[in-house]
Amino acid sequence: MNAADLRADFLEFFRGRGHAIVPSASLLPSAPNLLFTNAGMNPFVPYFLNQLRSPSGRIADVQKCMRAGGKHNDLGDVGYDTYHHTFFEMLGNWSFGDYFKEEAICWAWELLVERWGFPKERLFATVYRPLPGEPASYDDEAYAAWANVFCRAGLDPEEHITCGGARENFWMMGETGPCGPCTEIHMDLTPAGNGGLSLVNGGNPRCMELWNLVFIQYNALENGKFEKLSMHYVDTGMGLERVAGILATTDGFRDFSRTPSNYGSGLFRPIFEKICELGDGKVRYGNTVPANRHALTQQESVDCAFRVLADHARALTMAIGDGIFPGNEGRGYVLRRILRRAVLFGRRLGLRGHFMAELAKTCATVLRPLPNHGPFPLSFASPEDFLPRTLDAEQDAFGQTMDRGLRLLGEAADRHGGKLPGDALFELHDTYGFPLDLSQLIAAERGISVDLEGFERAMERQKNLARMAKKVQKIAVEGGGEGVTEFVGYGVNHLEGHRTKLLQSLPRKENGQFLVFASSPFYGERGGQVGDRGTVRIGENTFEILDTQHGADGLLLHAILSTISHECMGEMALLSVDIPRRRRIAAHHTATHLIQAALRQVIGEHVTQAGSSVTDRQLRFDFSHFRALEEEQLRRIETLANGVVRANIPLRIFETDFHGKPAHCLAHFGERYGSRVRVVEIGDTAELCGGTHVAATGEIGTIKILSEGAIAAGVRRLVAVAGEPAQELFGEIFRRQRDLATELHCETDGLQGAVAALRERTKILEKQMKQVEQGEIQRQLEELTSRALTLEAPRRFGGRVQVGDAVALRTLVLRLAEQFSDGVFFLVSRTENRWIFAIGCGKEALGRGNSAKNLATIFAEKSGGRGGGKDDFASGTAPGGVVAEEIVALLLRS
Repeated sequence: MNAADLRADFLEFFRGRGHAIVPSASLLPSAPNLLFTNAGMNPFVPYFLNQLRSPSGRIADVQKCMRAGGKHNDLGDVGYDTYHHTFFEMLGNWSFGDYFKEEAICWAWELLVERWGFPKERLFATVYRPLPGEPASYDDEAYAAWANVFCRAGLDPEEHITCGGARENFWMMGETGPCGPCTEIHMDLTPAGNGGLSLVNGGNPRCMELWNLVFIQYNALENGKFEKLSMHYVDTGMGLERVAGILATTDGFRDFSRTPSNYGSGLFRPIFEKICELGDGKVRYGNTVPANRHALTQQESVDCAFRVLADHARALTMAIGDGIFPGNEGRGYVLRRILRRAVLFGRRLGLRGHFMAELAKTCATVLRPLPNHGPFPLSFASPEDFLPRTLDAEQDAFGQTMDRGLRLLGEAADRHGGKLPGDALFELHDTYGFPLDLSQLIAAERGISVDLEGFERAMERQKNLARMAKKVQKIAVEGGGEGVTEFVGYGVNHLEGHRTKLLQSLPRKENGQFLVFASSPFYGERGGQVGDRGTVRIGENTFEILDTQHGADGLLLHAILSTISHECMGEMALLSVDIPRRRRIAAHHTATHLIQAALRQVIGEHVTQAGSSVTDRQLRFDFSHFRALEEEQLRRIETLANGVVRANIPLRIFETDFHGKPAHCLAHFGERYGSRVRVVEIGDTAELCGGTHVAATGEIGTIKILSEGAIAAGVRRLVAVAGEPAQELFGEIFRRQRDLATELHCETDGLQGAVAALRERTKILEKQMKQVEQGEIQRQLEELTSRALTLEAPRRFGGRVQVGDAVALRTLVLRLAEQFSDGVFFLVSRTENRWIFAIGCGKEALGRGNSAKNLATIFAEKSGGRGGGKDDFASGTAPGGVVAEEIVALLLRS
């Protein structure tokens, strides 16, 4: 079985056991504390926390995962062994209050042994037995289930089951929250298969963990106690790369002589072949593993580079395919470091050109969606287009950064007597993306020693800063449902004078309070849309609501500047939304949908939303694309969007089951939806959206794109206005045109001709002025030449001239220095409220040790100005209040 077979058969196996098959979530997580989706369970956290209801009690999936940066960071280990990855696929089956330990264990054994043919004698299980002070109790249920399994297979449970403490066999989501014991399935991969239980969790690479089954049955409290959950969950994870690698390196369990490797399967072989091709066949993969990563043999170095390139190319391909792009911070910076690490290792193999894009194309082919199960939907709409272009741009940019980093390495070593200090090593690592081993390699090639202890100290300083900034993650579970504010603001009936009860008030960081009501028509800021404003009447008093936000446990927080006494809690209130403002916001939100649809139609379906902002004044839409839009493309996008506006298409907005949404419906990046979703349908386009919208597109009025530009590598930003703000903009433009026409004594429709005539007249005048200036420069040059001829060699000449700008002053000085090679010429000129100066040294003067640069530095210090340049020419400026001629004369005499 190859990897594709394993992936498909895993899903088919669990489909046959009543599991709903769900597609992989994006690598861009919905949880704010995660850089990437780094485990199979990440997308299901809302189900574990009862924040959302699972669409099924049984689920199976193949989840894309990435571990690089943050708490789970395997980046530095990739390449040096055969089992670490930044990107991997996690096969998982899940139970949300349905089956539990016995079924999960029995199905795992059935799939591995009876369906995939894993040799049962080589399999071992671990169960949880707490050490003193560790949580919960011995997992005798899991032990009993495994004992039955091994007995039925004719194996002695005592020889195949071992116990572990909390470190190996107890899983926790955070410091608090859902948790429980886990059981792991391990495999003996020694040639003889006689390693036994002693190999399990002993650090031997010949004994690998295959599958982890987590049984979530407790809730960890802040006081350190563990209470039982009312509902039990099962969370399992098995790495596809590991299983595929074992099958490949053992030749289907027929030969255990070779070193087990995740990189031995068809998931990696085509990428290795591409690397070999890009290296003109001069390097080949040898499947060696370094005994000491700081002392690699030549082949070990080559093999490490192969694994790094293959892994990192897969990670970049999948992340960019999910709309995550290299950048300067957060997950974008992690991607940039992954790419730079890959480029450095690629250079080590002698690869040249845009090799990362070539590898990404191969990865896209290997990882294309399967026809029936499609674990990676919407990831490769056009991999031959935006993906390679993004990688090419990043690799080109790193070429410049790498050159600066190499210069830093050399300069730092020169300053420290041929030794590279720890701080410089750390700067190369942290700022320029140079892995430590690459810096060591480059240093060794140049005969430079490295200060590893200093590097470790610098690394530890950074870790200490990170620890100081770290906050304990606390997760609430099973509760808080009573306080949810009922939102009644989608329709128009409740927007004005909505009668509700005031439940509580909360302090604001700014002045005033947040008010919480039993129900509210006010939309809380979410999904890029700003919160509503308006008023609330409580008794005889009316208060202005400045903003609306979402609080914990589904509460809507209404911000006011005043303070309401506790005695008012429980009173009835009348809520009124600022309806004109709400209408403007709705127009901009619907316009955002129209613009996204037009973007996908004009530049391609690879366009995905990377962020948005919807206010009553404008909209901002961030989207994935690799280059600037042409003017004609922007016109087409605007025309298409306004065509839908003029068609006055009624919006169809409805709720449905997640799996019942229209097939063409767009779901936003990284979002994990509940069992019920809200669909906004406009003509033949549809999106999942919780925002407020117009009833029909004609209410928007018009859409005008204001700007489009880059905000990060592979991410563009489009800003537009719609409705009333667009009308105001057109009115302002017309007023300015009318005023300009009055100034130019023409009609507004003749403005273009009048401006063209004015521009032509300006060109003529500028040409005439230039001729006058050149004549004046020539006159002053002749005068200065006459004065210079009266001086004895070596000449040192300074004075004030009158020129229009620094370019003219430079011309005078350079011509004098060219004519009198023995001379030093120092000229100043007054322009508006400052002095400009220029200094030139002839060739003979330079030979006598004169330096224009040194004179400029001294002049700048004495005058309070600034200047610089080279030995033959320098220039600068000085404040207008100084007597520049006297300083010049003083310098030339010294």
